[in-house]
Amino acid sequence: MDKKMIEESMELIDAHLKEKGISRRDAMKLFGMGGAAMMMGSGVVTEAKAASSSAKGKILIVGGGLAGIATAALLMRSLDEPDITVLEPNEKSASYQPGQTLVGAGVWNDADTEYTTADFMPEGVNWIKEKAVEFNPDQNSVKTSGGKEIKYDYMIVAAGLKLDFARLEGLGVTETITSRGDSSAARKVVGQNGIASIYFADGATDTWTQMQKFIADAKSGKKVQGIFTDPDTPIKCGGAPKKIMYLTDARLREAGARENAELTLYPNGDKLFGVPEYNAAMIEQFAQRDMKYNFKHNLIGVDPAAKIATFKKHWLEKGEWDEDLEEYEMIPTSEKVQVPYDFMHITPPMIAPEEIGSSPIGSGKGWVPVKQETLQHVKYPNIFALGDIAAVPMGKTGGSARKQYKVVVENLIAVMEGKNELPAKYDGYTVCPLITSIGTVMLAEFNWTGKPTPSFPLDPAQERWIWWLLKVYALKPMTQYGMLSGRA
Repeated sequence: MDKKMIEESMELIDAHLKEKGISRRDAMKLFGMGGAAMMMGSGVVTEAKAASSSAKGKILIVGGGLAGIATAALLMRSLDEPDITVLEPNEKSASYQPGQTLVGAGVWNDADTEYTTADFMPEGVNWIKEKAVEFNPDQNSVKTSGGKEIKYDYMIVAAGLKLDFARLEGLGVTETITSRGDSSAARKVVGQNGIASIYFADGATDTWTQMQKFIADAKSGKKVQGIFTDPDTPIKCGGAPKKIMYLTDARLREAGARENAELTLYPNGDKLFGVPEYNAAMIEQFAQRDMKYNFKHNLIGVDPAAKIATFKKHWLEKGEWDEDLEEYEMIPTSEKVQVPYDFMHITPPMIAPEEIGSSPIGSGKGWVPVKQETLQHVKYPNIFALGDIAAVPMGKTGGSARKQYKVVVENLIAVMEGKNELPAKYDGYTVCPLITSIGTVMLAEFNWTGKPTPSFPLDPAQERWIWWLLKVYALKPMTQYGMLSGRA
């Protein structure tokens, strides 16, 4: 790890601990030595084991973001003679996307989240700065945007996802965009007239600008409406729509203007969080902060000039009695609901990159279909997928990718060695550092059991300032110099 960055982060953490009258030694006792080593241990990173293998083959990794680079790095350390090509056109693809929430609330600047991919691309990897545009898995080949045809023996798909603002009527957006890259298609309307979105880098910067205008209006005595949306598609980090709402609440309180603002979340689903324990905690937190929610509302259109959002409100109505099933038929019903706003944070619908979702390795829903435990493609055994593009439940976070890339590497090497059984299993673990204010975080960890799986001997449903330190100061360097090196 970069010693200077770690030392600076630890100094900041120590300063906050000192304010609370807690020494680092006492903090280590609080967390237990294992957790403390991860969070406080002067640069200690739990290293992913890299057993040497003599297996050979041409490996193609599609996507050079966090998941792709971490996978490439671990493979480089795990194979005696690695032959790895990474397809990635974006020279900023490895940027720290979890930090965009903090940018949106003015805690960080965009520069705090931006990396240069070349700084983290493993030495010895063949990096082609183009994207895959055509897949022929039966012939083990991919065509690139530059006209190249690349043959492979094994392929790993880690291409992330795209933001589909174009699906929302009235915005006038006609193209999908990525989190970091050319956002001009969306930015001509998102980031203006009270519309915001932290889901792309420029949008996060604009969110803080729009939020400040919203707060200024409230501070002037104007009664204002802030709304926050959560769509009907899988999304990157399901907690993010709530995080930016909590942070808006915090900034309004900081300005002494909270009483003039009404804040309402409009999620497509019927819960604030899928894990019951965290859902119950959030319901209580919303009540304490006078934040509102209206379930089963999916944003379908926006009138930026009039500042009106249109939602499809949906529910089930009781129909006729079924004599055979001995139950009532439940009829899907919906209506359009128009909601005025002064500030609106849009969590856009999200899709797999079009050239992948509609290809032979994609699926009817767009995502790359894999066996959820082994991350091996359901049809092509020499293909694996991980990260946002993989069709696994609850897997679109950096915390998920951190667990998945080790599973992919171990299982791919097993395939390369001709083994019949894949040894590594992904249990669905993910982590959501749910920011609840400027200074507190609820560290929501869980897996496919739908139960909390805390790494620390503390109530995971309790919001704590210590998790704020983890989120703001420790996770970024751990990601940069731990995961991106294939060591954490």
